[in-house]
Amino acid sequence: MRIITANLNGIRSATNKGFFDWLHQQHADVVCVQELKAHATDLTREMLQPDKFFGYFHYAEKKGYSGVGLYAKKQPEKIIEGLGIADIDAEGRYLQADFGNLSVVSLYLPSGSSSDERQQVKFSFLERFLPQLKSLRACGREIILCGDWNIAHKEIDLKNWKGNLKNSGFLPEERAWLTQLFDEIGFVDVHRQLKPDAAGEAYTWWSNRGQAWAKNVGWRIDYQIATPGVAATAQRAAVYKEERFSDHAPLVIDYGYIL
Repeated sequence: MRIITANLNGIRSATNKGFFDWLHQQHADVVCVQELKAHATDLTREMLQPDKFFGYFHYAEKKGYSGVGLYAKKQPEKIIEGLGIADIDAEGRYLQADFGNLSVVSLYLPSGSSSDERQQVKFSFLERFLPQLKSLRACGREIILCGDWNIAHKEIDLKNWKGNLKNSGFLPEERAWLTQLFDEIGFVDVHRQLKPDAAGEAYTWWSNRGQAWAKNVGWRIDYQIATPGVAATAQRAAVYKEERFSDHAPLVIDYGYIL
């Protein structure tokens, strides 16, 4: 089973940069995308239902903002759109597809980098999302949460960690929240499990400022975070950087799990 997660920073922009041409060559079973920046009426047939895929979406209410999607070769038995929390769901941040005993989630956590107000929104999201994550971990299903978490967990996960200790995405509270998710609740950071020492080659996002991409001054903020059972079947992880579809790069993980 191959699962891909990719923040597109605008699905129409990523399409124009060849994302779907690339996708059709990847033999993926499930593809999670974030930051659609579009509504259904903005999307072409290729974006809505790519060849051989079923497409599902959770759009933000605000035009040109946020939104998540999920493409699956096999039709899910159930789709859950949103967390049931009005202000979070209005931003289109959670989409869950159930296949047998496996649930795959396309997830987009808020960024707090634009203002103090948005950082408070992010903290509020983390606080209210944690009980949902505890419920998922305890439900008895295998879970894979794919997406842009907007948090670099440890120093190895970003190039300029010393300069970002007081910046959104690497704040002590955010990093401690991820540690709690792994160490207390029991989810697994699948890429890090497979490649415990991977540094620069594991980055998934680069600022558009300066020469961040050229110099690989990046952050690892896109994850596949899973329950231990399915995480243990993971065989290979790679960040695709040969083409650029957005300011993020797709994270591709192969699992021994049969969908």
